[in-house]
Amino acid sequence: MQTPSAAAAQSRLYDPKVVLALFKSEGKLEEIAAGKQVFLENETKSGLFSKSDRMYLLLEGEIALSVGSALLGTVHPGEIFGELASISRLPRSATATAKHNSRLISLDPKQLERALQKMPEAALMFMAVIIERLRAALARLGDKQRANAAQRGALLEKKLLAELKDEFDANKQMRVLQRQVVMKEGDAGVLMYIVLEGEMDVTIRSQLVERVGPGGVFGEMALVDRSPRSASAGAASDACLLAINRNDFLSLIKSRPAFGVSLLRGLAERLASTTAQLK
Repeated sequence: MQTPSAAAAQSRLYDPKVVLALFKSEGKLEEIAAGKQVFLENETKSGLFSKSDRMYLLLEGEIALSVGSALLGTVHPGEIFGELASISRLPRSATATAKHNSRLISLDPKQLERALQKMPEAALMFMAVIIERLRAALARLGDKQRANAAQRGALLEKKLLAELKDEFDANKQMRVLQRQVVMKEGDAGVLMYIVLEGEMDVTIRSQLVERVGPGGVFGEMALVDRSPRSASAGAASDACLLAINRNDFLSLIKSRPAFGVSLLRGLAERLASTTAQLK
């Protein structure tokens, strides 16, 4: 079974040089003795010195990932691990234990945000890698799509949402009527959408999979990797959307690292949710 970190490192989109520069820019160098655990399965953030919210880049040694007593896989130098739980703030899905004396660099969420401000291209790379994994998971899921639609929570905080609304003129905002379709599965993706008011339904193969409310986003996957739309979206109620093209999207990634981190978090949560359905 391929580990999440191995999947990221083996992706054609994964650039080890970019990842190393990102971690070095803000990260903390750590040495882990053989047999010591880096983090525990189901561990959540707790306390000032908790390391449960960190992601790691392995420089030397080997890290074993396990679930219960079963070995899930091994992390090798140049690979990252713990990234999904760190970005999404979800509990750890595995335990990480040093097989040998190991050296690694860790980043907490604040350090990641500062690092991405210096290197916005890394945010795009991580998004593209997660989207690649998400598309593969969706393809494996096939007709086993969940029967009940999930309510996609607000990714963007109210302050950031208000700033974006003020930053873009009225031409970027669009009013849609209930049941109006704004994107179709299989089409080319030239815009992503931020919900300002109302709710939007996201469907895959005509099956409702998510309902997106204010502060939520949709359509970002095709904008990042320029692949055909993987889903359709229509208005569940009258709604107001902020439509963002790729140039504006890239500018936001560079100028507002919190925006990029929020999108990363949303993609990581969707990947975790989709992967859980395959078990």
